[in-house]
Amino acid sequence: MKKNRVVAVAGAGPGLGASVARRFAKEGYTAALVARTQSKLEEIQNEIEALGQCALPFTADLTSEKELERVFHEISEKAGTIDVLVYNAGDFKMQSLLDIDPEGFKRSWEINCLGAFLCSKLALPPMIENKRGTIIFTGATASKRGSAMFARLAVGKFGLRALAQSMAREFGPKGIHVTHVVIDGQIATPFYLETQPERDPRTLLSPESIAEQYWQLHLQGRTSWTLELDLRPSVEKF
Repeated sequence: MKKNRVVAVAGAGPGLGASVARRFAKEGYTAALVARTQSKLEEIQNEIEALGQCALPFTADLTSEKELERVFHEISEKAGTIDVLVYNAGDFKMQSLLDIDPEGFKRSWEINCLGAFLCSKLALPPMIENKRGTIIFTGATASKRGSAMFARLAVGKFGLRALAQSMAREFGPKGIHVTHVVIDGQIATPFYLETQPERDPRTLLSPESIAEQYWQLHLQGRTSWTLELDLRPSVEKF
């Protein structure tokens, strides 16, 4: 396979992850799709290939260093050096702190934060060598505000935001654009639209619109890089 520009989407689900993969594939990037469920990855791959573009599925637990090492090696072998890493994985369950079991709390932190750390460690060395690259983290309202019943999400997303800030300051001077996107609202995923058909679409974030912003972040010149961008529907209260 001819090696090409590559975007790795970690947490490539049917909502935002798929939209990001399609947006970059439209520009000629090979979309390396990383998630746990092979069937979901193949659905996205088929959508992209039907448009005459390139996507490759890779299954891995995003919290497993060993599995990610294998996958990133496979991406390098099959597609080429990763130019853009989008960490889009998330775990959310609304619970009282008194009802959260320690393992569930730990698992949420691992998915929301640790996975981004592990993926970044693997993506950064070739980016540093090439003196260019983009890393985008998908955050949430909970990245900036720990609301009641949101401890499982907020702790990991706070950590993700801190990771982005630290990485941007360390690796920006080396040519790596690290940016954190606060998604302040509900994304219009296929699952959400099916379960909440009465919801006014104006109150939801379009995954295609978010993906367009991710593409524009990648295009930014080095004299005006964004560290943090927050996105919400025009009617969202904040």
